[in-house]
Amino acid sequence: MASKMRVLVLGGLGFIGKNFVKYLLEKDLASKVRVVDKIMVAMARLGKDEALFNKVECIQANLCNPEGAAKAFNDPEGDYDIVVHLAAETKLSQADTVYEEGITKLATTVAQQCLKHKVQKYIYVSTAEVYESNTNSSDENASQKPWTGIAKAHANAEAALKKLNGLPLIVVRPATVYGPGDVRGLAPRLCIAGVYKKLGETMEYPNWFETQKLNTVHVADVCKALYHLAANGSVGSIYNLADKDNTDQKKLNVILEKIFGIKTGHMGLITSEAVKVMDTETLVNEINGEHAPIWSKMIGEAKISHSPLTPWLDNEALLRCHLCIDGSAIEKTGFSYDHPHVTEQLIREQLSHAVDNSWFPPNLI
Repeated sequence: MASKMRVLVLGGLGFIGKNFVKYLLEKDLASKVRVVDKIMVAMARLGKDEALFNKVECIQANLCNPEGAAKAFNDPEGDYDIVVHLAAETKLSQADTVYEEGITKLATTVAQQCLKHKVQKYIYVSTAEVYESNTNSSDENASQKPWTGIAKAHANAEAALKKLNGLPLIVVRPATVYGPGDVRGLAPRLCIAGVYKKLGETMEYPNWFETQKLNTVHVADVCKALYHLAANGSVGSIYNLADKDNTDQKKLNVILEKIFGIKTGHMGLITSEAVKVMDTETLVNEINGEHAPIWSKMIGEAKISHSPLTPWLDNEALLRCHLCIDGSAIEKTGFSYDHPHVTEQLIREQLSHAVDNSWFPPNLI
């Protein structure tokens, strides 16, 4: 493979995609980068990175249909060496048909183009939620029992892709991804913490909640890993991505207390047990009913016209399932994590990015 590769980034205007394109450009790692997304560049909230994206070719296409996929791959300058697949439906609690279309069908449609254009590596970014919920770290060979609609569709996509003879597939399964630009990983928890700072109240949670595993990986390490695998990954392999912290809610609460100056604590045994037996939908409705109006008021007071951030929780966010994986296998290929621990500084950097882009009320931090 040439020292500088031609890279096609599908879903390149999403959270990970924007960071990955920025990584390639700032380190001058690719001879050409083409970004394909279902949204227009003008709608991508690029902020200070807008000038950077003027250096790449951006194409709007619906990758779910063959015509859109062909448009993404056809280039008079030649075929692409590497395809990084970050295009997938990410909204929680959607109908199965939405995920079938926006994840599974999309992946197989794109894969046909990879075969036609003879790409060298097709890096498919799945999710660690495909593994069975467990407090013990799951490696790449662990049993699968997807516990979200998104994860089920990714598992189906992975299975379908593996059946395509000759597809140079590498599968990546990241834990909860956070960092600058995050809106669905740790971001809702940061918004909730902001709500409790505004209220001046203790952020209480059920006693079983603090031990819930929520393993993490910084988006910068995800980007580094994607390029590393493009250059060094073995076709046919699967790689987990997770830092060394084995993060759970308790560890996050310590950081939230420092950043927001709030207190966190248990609801108490009786209340915790009462919450435990509530159905998820009722519990989520009560939580959102309390947080959402306050957040809206805070956004208005900060004169923020539109923010992608929200404290709103979907049903799947409170399934009491553990996201706990072993991300060490990729290190055997020569990769190393630059951010092996979730720190106060890293969360502050995420919040500063949100403030700079008028997503988050500045007075909260």
